[in-house]
Amino acid sequence: MSIPKTHRRIVLARRPPGEPVESDFRLEEVPVPECGPKEVLVRNIYLSLDPYMRGRMRDVASYAPPVQIGEVMTGGTVGQIVASNHAGFKVGDFVEERLGWQEYGISQGVSLRKIDPAWAPISTANGVLGMPGMTAYFGLLEVGKPKPGETVVVSAASGAVGQIVGQIAKLMGCRVVGIAGGAKKCAFVKDELGFDACVDYKAGGDLAKAIKDACPNGVDVYFDNVGGSVTDAVFVNLNFFARVSLCGSISGYNAAAPEMGPRLFMIFVGRRVNMRGFIVSDFIQHWPAAMKQMGEWVRSGKVKYREDIVQGIENAPRAFIGLLRGENFGKLQVQLGPDPTK
Repeated sequence: MSIPKTHRRIVLARRPPGEPVESDFRLEEVPVPECGPKEVLVRNIYLSLDPYMRGRMRDVASYAPPVQIGEVMTGGTVGQIVASNHAGFKVGDFVEERLGWQEYGISQGVSLRKIDPAWAPISTANGVLGMPGMTAYFGLLEVGKPKPGETVVVSAASGAVGQIVGQIAKLMGCRVVGIAGGAKKCAFVKDELGFDACVDYKAGGDLAKAIKDACPNGVDVYFDNVGGSVTDAVFVNLNFFARVSLCGSISGYNAAAPEMGPRLFMIFVGRRVNMRGFIVSDFIQHWPAAMKQMGEWVRSGKVKYREDIVQGIENAPRAFIGLLRGENFGKLQVQLGPDPTK
């Protein structure tokens, strides 16, 4: 495989105080790195854009270190090995890794995962058969612990994680209600993914009442991707002994200062609600079995997925800003170069 002398990457140019703007990122053209001992060089084909990246742009302590000024933006990638000095990987292998917002990257092979293009489109390794799929799987089944006949509500229901959560809940025998923004997304959630109902939080009116109407028996499990006023509206509808799985809070990621809180937590006391935040890596030792199950569901058509793919690394900042505004429709990715499997 021919390897160019230079490639493009996007680095963090400035830490945004609120909503990011495109000038917070910088597009650079730099030499393609060379493979060292026990390393592989990967041509990245798909870059995953995910809400957690906004947190990495802040210089604050978290479960993972922040991106430094001038450093390549963090992100999951799917690509093809073009040079290898590693005994476990050969040129031509398709792999998933966290190589960031760049067209080529070096991996030492520790967290490199081989992908079989015959199993599913390789882009799914950034989505339903990757970190978002595992987030949905463990966040619902291990944290939410749904039981047949219960009502499960999931916010950001048409997004990368939410669309998978609802379908797994249906497979578990639950009544599933999504929350999404706009009639088009709600129709997708109901008509294509098979949710029992979907509440449009952009429709106006009393959101808590709309959720109550969609959940006549109350809410037993809430999978929270958004936080803020949407989550408040779900909280007032929680049943006794409900479970809340805290995955994300995208509604507040661009806030210059934290919102007032905590709110409504007295509901949790009286109704004995259990709420737990989680990170998908908490369950890393169980990924192989979960990935096998997810693959079977995808291949059988029991779990469907939607991808939103933008072309060109130069468009990654604008696409990411749109993600934080809820403009994407499905799992957002950037195609960085040709996909030889298509």
